[in-house]
Amino acid sequence: MASCGGCRLFVLTVRTLLGGPAWTRPAVTQSVSHTRTVVTSTKTCSLEPLSQVQRKSPSATGKGERTSPSSGHTQRNLSAVAVALKGQYRPHSRYELLELGDMVDNTRKALACKTLRRFIVEPALARLVTEHLASDIEHGKAVIFECDPGPGLLTRALINCGAQRVVALEGDKVFLSDLQALERRLDGQLEVVHCDFSKLDPLRQGLMRPPAMYSEKLFTDLGISETSWGADVPVKVVGMFSLKSERNQLLKLVYSLFERLSIYRYGRIELIMFMTEKEFTRLVAKPGDYRTYQPLGALWQMACNIQLLHKEPLSSFVTTSKDGRIAISKSSLPDDNMCLVRLTPRKDFFTARLTPNNGGTLVMMVKQCLAKRRALLVERLDSWSPDSGSKLVRQMGLFEDVLTGQLYPEEYKQLFELMEKSQEFNQSWLYEEILENTKVSC
Repeated sequence: MASCGGCRLFVLTVRTLLGGPAWTRPAVTQSVSHTRTVVTSTKTCSLEPLSQVQRKSPSATGKGERTSPSSGHTQRNLSAVAVALKGQYRPHSRYELLELGDMVDNTRKALACKTLRRFIVEPALARLVTEHLASDIEHGKAVIFECDPGPGLLTRALINCGAQRVVALEGDKVFLSDLQALERRLDGQLEVVHCDFSKLDPLRQGLMRPPAMYSEKLFTDLGISETSWGADVPVKVVGMFSLKSERNQLLKLVYSLFERLSIYRYGRIELIMFMTEKEFTRLVAKPGDYRTYQPLGALWQMACNIQLLHKEPLSSFVTTSKDGRIAISKSSLPDDNMCLVRLTPRKDFFTARLTPNNGGTLVMMVKQCLAKRRALLVERLDSWSPDSGSKLVRQMGLFEDVLTGQLYPEEYKQLFELMEKSQEFNQSWLYEEILENTKVSC
């Protein structure tokens, strides 16, 4: 036995001198490979971490920079900090999971907010949201803008899922210090910006102070370049629409989309946002539903693919109030759900007849037509150019008694392109002054 012990001691000594490990141990503990399956309203999502074979290092996948299909030039998708760190440190791994806390602790942190806001406080819900971004995160296709991260529960879940670049846009100073501390712990995957997404590109001009900000400054500071409309989605915006101005945000964004202004100047920006079930119902309403089918929904359906990813009871969220307490929702909906919705701009939305230069005019046309959804379309067209309505309706293959509330969004787009082609509607029907006044009122 003594000789055996001496042999082992000799082998260990030789291994140590040669630089080899004296013993080996598994690199991954069993607790990390725990599988959780969540059933959503649309599909079953597995929250099991990807295998080590599927994960690649940044150097192998080329996530640090990519070539824009529109320009052929290298487009930087890393901040200055991330570029400096590239190649020096390995990125945060899902084997080193950030702590997500529990619902009680996350609720306590959320209540530091003194304004009317909703927060995700359940770790399982945060993981579910990241699951809908899993394919994009794995392939590093887009930068993720997280709106109003608050205590950072979803932020940490995104990092745990393998996101290589998350930009946290937080407007409340009370949450900035903790988010910035998390930023310093990581190796360039997180950038914290004092910015309120709902206050991007305000109408007023001049010097802007955070949390209000111009999108041009935001994208320039982040090193994100403009891309062509047909290119891949460069940025995915994740979060929740403002509780106080949900509809106004949707109006402002749809104007920007049709004119390729604000965030849409940089390409087909995708929104993955929680909104109230009431607003989602309006957004996807169909022609013939004269109560719910409204201009805002028709415009979003025309420009984007709209996908319902998940419905979550309102009780899963914490809604804060001005006095730092939990606010009680008084929603009129029976189920009180929040809907996680993906809004992806269509690649073929702009055409030879529909461009960012006249997109705002199309918005105005749809708003005027659907202001009275039981009106005859022919009469509306004749009010813009006498005796032109019947001709256009026949060209579209519609009956002359069709109502404005019976046209599908794509038919309104077709109608607009015919009007742009027609000489009869050249100068007579919609005026820039009216359009500008409508923008301000929205």
